Amino acid sequence: MNWTPQPTHDGSFTFFSEEFGEAFHSRQGAKAEAFSKYAQATNLAEQADRDALCLLDVCYGLGYNSAAALETIWQINPACKITLYCLEQDSSVPIAAIDLLGDWSIPVQSALQQIARTHFCQTDRLTATLLIGDARQTIQTLQIQADAVFFDPFSPRRCPQLWTVEFFQQVARCLSPTGKLATYSRSASVRSAMLAVGLSIGTIPLGDRHLPHEWSQGTVAAHRWEGLYPLSKMEQEHLQTRAAIPYRDSQLCDRPEHILQRQQQEQQRSTLESTSSWRRRWQIN
Repeated sequence: MNWTPQPTHDGSFTFFSEEFGEAFHSRQGAKAEAFSKYAQATNLAEQADRDALCLLDVCYGLGYNSAAALETIWQINPACKITLYCLEQDSSVPIAAIDLLGDWSIPVQSALQQIARTHFCQTDRLTATLLIGDARQTIQTLQIQADAVFFDPFSPRRCPQLWTVEFFQQVARCLSPTGKLATYSRSASVRSAMLAVGLSIGTIPLGDRHLPHEWSQGTVAAHRWEGLYPLSKMEQEHLQTRAAIPYRDSQLCDRPEHILQRQQQEQQRSTLESTSSWRRRWQIN
């Protein structure tokens, strides 16, 4: 696969996936997104004073979310020992990203290079494992309690197999009782799936700069409600529309088109408010 770096607005680079028809990061800033929607949203700075932390990076890609986490934690507590598990389907992506790591600190660059080349990194303060394959299967091999989960697949319509109730059951199993999961997605179907597996959810509020159609930067989920930023009334009502019908994949092996078709059929049978009606009420373009 030929991965061509594409610039984003903060000067960092991303790749575009021909398979999924999407870029790996927001055009507004790949590196900035890794900090704001993942490291900051999971409160890593507040956790960094601990002796050890466990992290799970679902859809590792170029490695930026893990890099932002390592930078955040070690800047505050250089002695913190981190255990990092990364799930990724395509091993060529982190390899191609090696040339794009110049903006990160030397220890983080070295770690990501080792992870990309050998799928493992062991130092005095980091043990990192990269599991290559379908995340629906590789996650089932993990027996961990992660203090933070970075959930970053391609969008639900492009990659529905990683946004199902059943997959979130596996992810929730790997999340510690006090840990947080963060994702860029604000989709009602995603939030409904999280609620269906017993997680509490909050929003990632907008910063000073945002696009006219945006109302949230994403979603944070946890086993406990404490510390989450509440959904707005508009977001709460979004969860009462047909858009909130979640994806299903009972055996964690269905093809994406079958998962999409199943949800579409359920939406057609639903008596819930249409999403278009909800958008009109809230004057969302």
